[in-house]
Amino acid sequence: MPSKSTPNSPLVVVTVANAAGTRDPALTLRKSELYAAGIRRHGGDPVLVDVSTPTAERDRLLAEMAGLLLTGGPDIEPGLYREPPAGATDVDPARDALELAAWGAAQRRAVPVLGICRGLQAINVFCGGSLLQDVPDHAGTPYGQGPAHTHDMEIDPDSRLGRAVAEGAPEGLAATDEEDITIELTVNTYHHQAVDRARLAPGLRAVGWAASKSGRLVEALESHDDRWLVAVQCHPERPESTPDEFEGLWEAFVHAARDAMAEPAG
Repeated sequence: MPSKSTPNSPLVVVTVANAAGTRDPALTLRKSELYAAGIRRHGGDPVLVDVSTPTAERDRLLAEMAGLLLTGGPDIEPGLYREPPAGATDVDPARDALELAAWGAAQRRAVPVLGICRGLQAINVFCGGSLLQDVPDHAGTPYGQGPAHTHDMEIDPDSRLGRAVAEGAPEGLAATDEEDITIELTVNTYHHQAVDRARLAPGLRAVGWAASKSGRLVEALESHDDRWLVAVQCHPERPESTPDEFEGLWEAFVHAARDAMAEPAG
């Protein structure tokens, strides 16, 4: 059962697409609700924010948030990482501006940040990295139009993500190789842009990887320092194509946001 919001529920801002501006508003709303449900299951209080949110309301929420979730969506404008278009097509400059403002607010107060798909790419770009603009073999089936495509993902066990999925494993992580402690899970894939090692931003560390025809991709990243900043390229909010272990990521994020809420403003 979903957890109910309580006075101890951390406020988490979730940046999403403006449903009214999409071709299928009902589908967009359902996809947005999946992100909120992941937070709500673990006692968080998600608030969806999009480009139609009034500026005053947006700024109030960004000032009060205890956590920030940057979600999936369209391509990021290549000009933000000083490159011409080379595969990026469906861009949304207004969404870029919204998430840059949200990222800046999160940076100023060091609140926990979780990035998913586009969110991972946005974090990398905002930190000074760039993107591989087209990785067709990872694009997969559009959501709602058939079973998800999947691939193997390797995760560094000595990372926030590695510890989170280990905590989320219902019966413990299965060992795949006694000589190699790397965590291996099968995840969904819905992205045609990606980060690789050459494009990884300074200050970020790769903690998850997957093979592609374009080379080895960074499928998860996090901060080098003590700040709770984690991003994954897959979509853990889609439970029908996500390993149960990823429930530990939602738990870890909400827990970090709750801790942030308890700390005095600095």
